[in-house]
Amino acid sequence: MKRRVVVTGIGVITFLGKDKNIFFDSLLQGKSGVGEVLHLKEAGCPVTIGSLVKDFVPLDYLEVKEVRICDRVTQFTLACTELALQDAQLNIKNLDPYRVGVYLGAGMGGILSFEEQYARYLKDGSSRVSPFTVPLMIPNISSAWVSLKYGIKGPALTISTACAASLNAIGEAFKLIREGSLDLVLTGGAESCVTPFVVSAFNNMKALSTRNTEPMRASRPFDKDRDGFIMGEGGGILVLEELNQALNRGATIYAEVVGYGTNSDAFHITAPHPEGEGATMAMQDAIKDAGLNLKDVDYINAHGTSTPLNDRIETLAIKKLFGEHAYKLKISSTKSMIGHLLGGAGAVESIATILSLYKGVLHPTINYEVPDPECDLDYIPNVAVKPVGGVKVALKNAFGFGGHNTVLVYKNFHS
Repeated sequence: MKRRVVVTGIGVITFLGKDKNIFFDSLLQGKSGVGEVLHLKEAGCPVTIGSLVKDFVPLDYLEVKEVRICDRVTQFTLACTELALQDAQLNIKNLDPYRVGVYLGAGMGGILSFEEQYARYLKDGSSRVSPFTVPLMIPNISSAWVSLKYGIKGPALTISTACAASLNAIGEAFKLIREGSLDLVLTGGAESCVTPFVVSAFNNMKALSTRNTEPMRASRPFDKDRDGFIMGEGGGILVLEELNQALNRGATIYAEVVGYGTNSDAFHITAPHPEGEGATMAMQDAIKDAGLNLKDVDYINAHGTSTPLNDRIETLAIKKLFGEHAYKLKISSTKSMIGHLLGGAGAVESIATILSLYKGVLHPTINYEVPDPECDLDYIPNVAVKPVGGVKVALKNAFGFGGHNTVLVYKNFHS
């Protein structure tokens, strides 16, 4: 028999807060975390806006040595992990270390450290490059650090599927617990790469919004006047646990993970399949894996990047799969408020989805002002909604460069 898997701990850090309740309340209020980024402006970047974490003090969560030899993305990961374990009221060292795992998603890895050390190399020569450069920047290092810090001896793996990475990580962690290989997994991901170099690269692909003069209105998923996404940073970690273990220790259960679907478009390096074929199949496979029907789904937390192509294709895929039921679904994009966290997006947006199920209220898509005839579903424009009867089943979509399509199904534990 397949074992049941539940979420018992949440740790999240974004511009909107370093506490799950503050984060979610800010989403419900439709607060934007997008603003001017001074170092982008000083570097002369054509895009000078983003969503950066404010007032993050690494020493609140990490030891001095850890801060010194960890890139900012790893600092976010370790801080979110500590918050998640505190939230779960769990001393992980009391568990069998071989029955616990770490599964994280990574997009860019420690690119801040890479850029810093490469600049030092160009300016001062090879002898000035830090001996910690490689462990600072390699994408798997966050998983390794979590394993080291908490004595976890099960698999400590990193998945890199671009913007789907942390959702894939949660999905793979879910499978390991469901199938009996592990009892608990720390999973999710983080990202911190709002640098002039990375921003310039994305901007030259025409992927970013250039609304520099009105940053809080720049991320506008599904709106007709959308012109690209906004880069953000932060992270999210979940404690996934086998149900009976969670019940036996009296854990708070936020939601149940019930289905997972993932595939590849095999179409284009950066563009989605024009008919949304892979996205449609990933949603269908996840719902089938959950043993549910299409009409059981109440809500979709969309990938919703605010790019012209993604939002149109994601809407098309939802309509192809759900038919008339698509128009009864509630849909929203967390990216409208915190921007796009790339490899960390799936984890942070999963937290928004899970808290929606737990609290029975759905956050809006802000900046939805001008309807797009090709995006004609209910995107919860601008104001949060509290559905009668709560929220029972939610999909979380994530799509990444390379054609990666990933979907998770979360369910209200009491439904």
